[in-house]
Amino acid sequence: MNDKQNGDVSLKPQQIASTGIEPKEEVAKLPEAAPQDAHPSVPAAIENEKPEAVETIEQKVDADGSSSLSVNHELRTDQAVPSVAGEQEIAELPECCQVPKDAIPSVPMAGETPEPVEPIKQQAGVDGSHSSPVDHEPRTDAVDSSVVKSVVVKPVSVKKSQSLFGERPLPAIEIAPTVLRYHSRRDFLVFGAGAVAALAGGTFLLPQETLGRIGILRNMDSPEKEWFLNRALRIDDDVAEALYSANRRVPTYTKSQVTSLKNNYNGATPDPGYISEWKLTLEGLASGLSISLDIRNLLTRFSMHEQITRLVCVEGWSAIAWWAGLRFDDLLHAYPPMSQAKWARVESSVNLDASGNPDPYFMSLDLATARHPQTLLATHFNGQPLTLDHGAPLRLLVPVKLGLKNVKAITRITYVAEEPTDYWAERGYSRYDGI
Repeated sequence: MNDKQNGDVSLKPQQIASTGIEPKEEVAKLPEAAPQDAHPSVPAAIENEKPEAVETIEQKVDADGSSSLSVNHELRTDQAVPSVAGEQEIAELPECCQVPKDAIPSVPMAGETPEPVEPIKQQAGVDGSHSSPVDHEPRTDAVDSSVVKSVVVKPVSVKKSQSLFGERPLPAIEIAPTVLRYHSRRDFLVFGAGAVAALAGGTFLLPQETLGRIGILRNMDSPEKEWFLNRALRIDDDVAEALYSANRRVPTYTKSQVTSLKNNYNGATPDPGYISEWKLTLEGLASGLSISLDIRNLLTRFSMHEQITRLVCVEGWSAIAWWAGLRFDDLLHAYPPMSQAKWARVESSVNLDASGNPDPYFMSLDLATARHPQTLLATHFNGQPLTLDHGAPLRLLVPVKLGLKNVKAITRITYVAEEPTDYWAERGYSRYDGI
C-alpha cells in the first residue's frame, strides 16, 4: 500500500511471516460496502439466480522468494456482489487495468448473456517485475464495464381499435364466373323492368293536357287516378294525425321575441259594420239546442289565458304573436257536443273574396285538436282586443295547425260525427294540416 501511495503502481513482493501453514495469504480486508444509493438493490424474487463469484487475491511465494498474485473465484450464494466490488478488490492493480466507475452499470440487464470477465494474475518474472497474464473465464454475476450492450427491443404489434363508423377494409369475395354472369343478367333485367314500370306509372299520373303534348291522345283520367293522387297528398295528413298527442305542445316565447303579424285575409277585409251585431252560434250540442253568445258572454263567463306562440302560414312565412282568449276545451265543457260528434265545422260568414263579394269561409277541426290546451278562441292580440285585420271580435288559434285552420271572425261552430267539408281541401289542399 505504501508503494501505491508513493506513486509506484506496480505490485511488489511482500515479506511473509514464517508460520506453520502454507505460505499463502489471503487479502483479509474486503472492500467497504458502497453507500446504499451507489448501487441498486438486487430483486429477491428472481428465480434461478446464479451464484456470484467473489474474487480473492492470493499471494504465493515462489521458490526464489518473490510473490505472485492470483485471482481465485469462490462462489457465494448468501448475497449479491455489486458490480463495483470487483473494482475495489483489485484496487492494487495498475491504473491502466482499472475501469472507470461511470462505465460500470449498476445492475445487469435481465436477459443478457454472460460476458467474459478477465481475471488478472500477476507473476513475478526473473527480473523481479510482475507480469499480468490475462485468462478469459466466463462470469455470470457482472457485466463487462468496457462494453455496454444495447438492449434488444422486440417489435410489438399494436392493434388499432376501430370506431363504430370507421372505414373497414372490404373482404375479398370469390365467385365463380358462371354465377357472376347469372347475377349480372338478372340485375339488368330487374332494373330494366323497374324503369319501364316507373315510366308507365309516371305517364299515367300526368295531366291529360301534358299527355296530349307528348303524343298520348287517350284519355287517362279515371276515378282510380283521382283516388291515388288524393291518397298521395294525404300521406302527410295521415302521419301527422297518427303522431298527434295532446301532451305535445308547440314552443312558447317571451314578449321580447314577438314579431309583426300582417293582415292575411284570404280576400278583401270585411267591413267593420258586422262587429256591433256579431254573435257566435253553437249547433250540434248534446242538448239539441242552438245557442247564441255575444262577446260579452264569452268574456264574463270564461277565464282568459295568454300565450305567445308562432303562427305558421302555408305560404311559407311565420310570425310570433301574443294572444289571449278562452280555451276551446272550456267552451266544450260549458256547451258539450252530442255524444257521437268527432268533428267541428268552424265558419265565418263575413269573409269576402278578392272582389269584395261574400265568400263564406269554413274549416274542419277534429275535436281532439279542439281540446288541445293551446287551442284558443282568441279575443285579444298583443294585449289589446282584436282588431279588424286580425279577425275581431273572435278568431280561432290552433298553434299545432297551419295558418289556414286559424279562422278569423268566427260566426258559427257546428259539431258533427263525420268529417265536414273544408274550404281549402275542396281546392286541392290537405285537410289535416298538422305541424
